[in-house]
Amino acid sequence: MAVTEITPIFRRDVPSAAEIAAFHRDGYIAFPEIITATALAGLIEEIHRHEPIQAFLAMPEEERRAQGHPLVYFVRPWNNRGYWSDRLIDAPLVTALLHATLGPAYHFCHSSMNLALRGAARLEFHQDHHHWFHQNPVNLAEREKGYIQVLYYPNGFVRGDRSLCVIPGSHHVAPTPEVTPEGLLRGEFNAQAGRELAAVELELPPGSMVYLNARTFHGVSAKPVDSPQAYRLFLIDIFKEAGPPHRYTQEIPPEWLERATPERKRMFTRAAYTPDGWGQGTVCGVCR
Repeated sequence: MAVTEITPIFRRDVPSAAEIAAFHRDGYIAFPEIITATALAGLIEEIHRHEPIQAFLAMPEEERRAQGHPLVYFVRPWNNRGYWSDRLIDAPLVTALLHATLGPAYHFCHSSMNLALRGAARLEFHQDHHHWFHQNPVNLAEREKGYIQVLYYPNGFVRGDRSLCVIPGSHHVAPTPEVTPEGLLRGEFNAQAGRELAAVELELPPGSMVYLNARTFHGVSAKPVDSPQAYRLFLIDIFKEAGPPHRYTQEIPPEWLERATPERKRMFTRAAYTPDGWGQGTVCGVCR
C-alpha cells in the first residue's frame, strides 16, 4: 500500500468543545468511523500479518479444545507495531485529546492487542485505575491523577456482539470497596455522581475509537456462537498523567527510543512498573 507521512490516520485532528465536555460529564467519547479508509485498511493488514495472529486463527477446533478452548488472543505489551499502529501513539487527534483532558504532562503507559472469536465470554463491569485498588503510599498519592484508555475497533461491533458497555458518569463516584456495578445501577450512588446512573451499550462501525476515563465503569458483552462476525479486533493504548508507574507501565523497547521524536521521548521517559517499586501494600477487594 503506497502511503506517505502526510497520509492522515484520522478523519480530523482535534476534538470539539462539546466532545471534551461530554468526556468530563460522561467519562468517555465515542468516535464512530474516525479512522480513514486508507489507514484502516493498512491497520487491519498489519494485524493479519502478525504471525501469532495467523497461528491463532489457523488453530484447528480440536487443538483449541485441547488447550482449554481458547477464544481470545491477547498480548500485552503490544510492541510489534507496524507503520499505522505505531502512528496511533501520537496521532494529532490523540495528542489533542490528551492535552485537553490530562494537560501537557503525561506518559505512555502500555498497550495491548486482542482478538475475540465466536463464543468469547462476557467481561463484567469494572474499572482499570489501579492506583485506587492498592493501599500503599505511591498509590495513595496518585489516585486522583488521570488514566486514559484509547480503544480502537478496526472491524467494529454491534450491540450484544462483543460490544462495549459503559455506565456514563460513574467516573464521578470514588471507587472505594463498597462501590459495585450492581449498586451503581440500583441508584445507590446517583447523588455522588450528580445524575441517574444507567448502563449504555454502544454500537460502533469499523474504524471507530473510544476515548475512556479508566475510572468509568465499563464491560464487554459476550460474542455469540452464531455471530455473523467471525472475530472482533480490539487495540488499546493507555496514557497516564506524569508520575510514578501505574500497574503494567511497560519497559519501552530500545528501538522505540532510538527513533523517537523529542515529544515521544518525553512520553516514553518514565519508570516501568515493578512490584517492588509499588511496595508491599494490600490490595482491596475490587482490584483487577
